[in-house]
Amino acid sequence: MSLSNTFETDVLEWLFTDTSVTRPTAWYIGLFTTDPTDADSGTEVSGGSYVREAATFSVTGDAATTTAAVEWPVATADWGTITHIGVYDASTAGNLIAHAALTASKTINTDDVFRIPASSLQMTLD
Repeated sequence: MSLSNTFETDVLEWLFTDTSVTRPTAWYIGLFTTDPTDADSGTEVSGGSYVREAATFSVTGDAATTTAAVEWPVATADWGTITHIGVYDASTAGNLIAHAALTASKTINTDDVFRIPASSLQMTLD
């Protein structure tokens, strides 16, 4: 998982300066059909009942892991092939925090459900 440009700057400012950094208070997972990149320039799914879904994380050692399953509503239209996920600080708009490619892409058609099982989304820093 990669941090976005915005949050890379926040982390560096928090570590190496006395600049105050605002910590996110909520996390939402967005689904993408193209790489969102560090600049948040990918194609996020839209329409067909798509919404970003809230997620909670726990941290052990150098890994943050989802504490519960994250499940999207039934697609009411084709969403396309989901190739990446992004973690945001808001359910709409907001700031991309981090992003990653899926280990396996998943095509979501009408009546499909996209689900990430509990503990299956893990982010590490190295």
